[in-house]
Amino acid sequence: MLKAYKLYTGEDGHSHIKTGTVNEGILNQASGIRFQESPPHSFYHWHNAPTCQYVINLLGTLEFETFPGETFTLNPGEILVAMDTTGTAHRWKMKGEDPWRRVYIAFDESLPVNFVEDKG
Repeated sequence: MLKAYKLYTGEDGHSHIKTGTVNEGILNQASGIRFQESPPHSFYHWHNAPTCQYVINLLGTLEFETFPGETFTLNPGEILVAMDTTGTAHRWKMKGEDPWRRVYIAFDESLPVNFVEDKG
């Protein structure tokens, strides 16, 4: 299973983080795909996910933070399941000297989401 983080909007209206995995071998329906690269030392201030999407991190290490102060580090090969399309949002900043190369795969949130939350 592949390491994953889920950003979602809680009942309190804030963006929150769950840690878990995505299952291998499950075919998910996608509504779009986009590729993007940001140069080293980039950052993006408070924002919500524009749509529900998987973000596949190909290269680059980023620190994410939610408005309430929850943080996680997204490393190459890890997956972000971004579902906080409303609420107080999140921000990110890059660490290290690599650019951030990623693939965005948009999906319909009414369909099953490939994310298994860690227990404990």
